[in-house]
Amino acid sequence: MPRPSTGTPSPAWTDPDCPVARALDLVGDRWSLLVVRDAMDGARSFTEFQRRTGIARNILTDRLRRLTTHGILAQQSAPSGRRLQYVLTDVGRDLFPVLLTLRQWGERHAFEPGEQHSTLVDQHGARVPDVRPTSADGAPLDADTTHVRKTGGPSHR
Repeated sequence: MPRPSTGTPSPAWTDPDCPVARALDLVGDRWSLLVVRDAMDGARSFTEFQRRTGIARNILTDRLRRLTTHGILAQQSAPSGRRLQYVLTDVGRDLFPVLLTLRQWGERHAFEPGEQHSTLVDQHGARVPDVRPTSADGAPLDADTTHVRKTGGPSHR
């Protein structure tokens, strides 16, 4: 993942001191996260990403380029050797808990009670349990029990 080499924030960062803002600068648009979601679900080719998301070709081309540039996806030769495919890197796989938490938030807040939706299951077919952050001593964490230690700029989560 590109990082400023001099310790000076990149002028492209929305908020150079905030990890949330930097993450959103890299993957915070709808299409990027849907491409990463589909890569986690086995999509590898341009055609697969386009079919699964319905994204316009020019936007998909841009998102694949950005995700590759930032080390979230990598290109490799497809098994046939005739085309390139996209695969998640370790950096991309590190987005799994982000997508899991977003999915679980969506299950709770983006559907009417009883409305059908897809379900994420583990390798045994069991529903993945809800993710709940906890402190080092096991106490639940939320927005009321945490704060950001500032580096000199405004405080952000």
